Amino acid sequence: MIIGLDVGGTHTDVVLLGDEGVIREIKVSTDQEDLFATVMAGLEKATEGIAPESIRRAVLSTTLTTNAIAEQKTPPVGLIVSSGPGIDPTQLQFHEDFFAVSGSIDHRGREVEPVDAVQIRAAAEQLTKKGIRHVGVVSKFSTRNPVHETTICNLISDRFDRVFMGHQVSGQLNFPRRVATTYLNAAVYPIHRSFFAAVKKSLDQRELNIPIHILKADGGTMSIDASVDFPGQTILSGPAASIMGALPFSFEKEDCLVLDIGGTTTDIAVLVDRSPVLNPLGIELGPYKTLIRSLETESIGVGGDSAVRIVDGSVKIGPDRLGPPMAHGGASPTPTDALSILGTKKTGDREAAARGFATLAEALGVSIEETAMQVLESACSKILDRARSMIDRLNGKPVYTVSEIREGFKVRPEKILVLGGPAHHFARHLERLSDFKVGVVPHWKVANAIGAALARTTCEVTFFADTQIGAAKAPEENYSCSVGREFSRDEAVESAFALLREKALRMGAQPEDLALEVIEDLQFNMVRGFSTIGRNIRIRAQVKPGLINEYDAIAGLLSTAD
Repeated sequence: MIIGLDVGGTHTDVVLLGDEGVIREIKVSTDQEDLFATVMAGLEKATEGIAPESIRRAVLSTTLTTNAIAEQKTPPVGLIVSSGPGIDPTQLQFHEDFFAVSGSIDHRGREVEPVDAVQIRAAAEQLTKKGIRHVGVVSKFSTRNPVHETTICNLISDRFDRVFMGHQVSGQLNFPRRVATTYLNAAVYPIHRSFFAAVKKSLDQRELNIPIHILKADGGTMSIDASVDFPGQTILSGPAASIMGALPFSFEKEDCLVLDIGGTTTDIAVLVDRSPVLNPLGIELGPYKTLIRSLETESIGVGGDSAVRIVDGSVKIGPDRLGPPMAHGGASPTPTDALSILGTKKTGDREAAARGFATLAEALGVSIEETAMQVLESACSKILDRARSMIDRLNGKPVYTVSEIREGFKVRPEKILVLGGPAHHFARHLERLSDFKVGVVPHWKVANAIGAALARTTCEVTFFADTQIGAAKAPEENYSCSVGREFSRDEAVESAFALLREKALRMGAQPEDLALEVIEDLQFNMVRGFSTIGRNIRIRAQVKPGLINEYDAIAGLLSTAD
């Protein structure tokens, strides 16, 4: 059996999956002030009376790190950055605890200017005096040679709880994005570490000695132990769970919109031929543009529990949530109350919902029932408008899926898959207001948790070879070796795949779930005079995001369960 768990802004969902499909599905309210207690409440209900040895793994999806960044609740972090000639690193400064230092590496990994140890120790001293415990270190071409980052780390590591190095958090070339990526990993590290340390301790106390995985933004998983080294990869794991939850129920040769309608927000994504669309560069969250690989998603502040107001004679929904619906004891009207008034939703106190809508109806000059219908139509229209905007944006550039790059391809979805607590109530309104055929994902209330449970482990490796200087490197993996002048592209791919297999297994992958592929393949000759003096080879390879081998059988059971 597998436990899948998704922490949302309003509810936390837990499922227990087995050979017969969903054995248990649990929904508990999310306490934003005590997420650990929320998670444990769900886990206790899902595993009550279940023999611990029958559960083989747990996969968690969480909004913890995303919310901490969005709400600016991360602890202070220091950054020590060196770039050398060509760019002023102070141009990348986005907070006060930022130190631009000397030292540079060129684009082929050769040292141009050494690190100044005195300067580094002085920066560390200032950070220590301010009580900063976590630091990021970034050198411009550390992905070609990490020696400056490792030197700086060795000089200061005894002063801080944790030092993150740019070449380890991402092997991609993009200096500004790598600075932001390193910063975010350091910023969310203490929050992530504390939360998952508590989860591990509590599972141990319940004698659930099982592998624990965390869902990443790219729709794959990694072990909880590996996640401590790469906490930034858990950012946007919630929207990724939405996509993975819908994936088993999409079809080949079809474009499809995915809408995860929660209590606070609706997450929007696209599937092309059963493949999620990737963000080609990385997560952008507020002012931070990163290299954290993610599925392409958008989020809109419209959900079942969004606050409803009348502004200038029109219905306004969200983006805030002021508590539960009035039908469930809240103090502010919501779209869920509209569903209750119209009789679509049978649970809750309809009279309480109607009292809340009476003031809205008076402001609009229509009946309570008409007001409820306007609220639902407004919510659905806002979601559909954002979805169409996302499609237009995707069609303005090459479409990157987890399988391939599609130049000139136009996304033309004709179908929407909806999931989330109120999804089936919204489905007919979405279909009525659009040209889309709308389908509800089986077990829609907990489909995110199912998606997390069925996701397989993913990772990637970037491998460089420079045959002129006779060196090959994968700095992100702390790997280097010597190569001869005849070292080929095929040998580079073989080396990258070997490193990738090792990394994937270390991060918790099962051997049968390793779908390896090359996602970047570059090679050019270096010429002096009229002679080729060497080749520069760059290979990026990945374990493709997808679902574990068992998903076919489980998804088949899920699709017939309702």
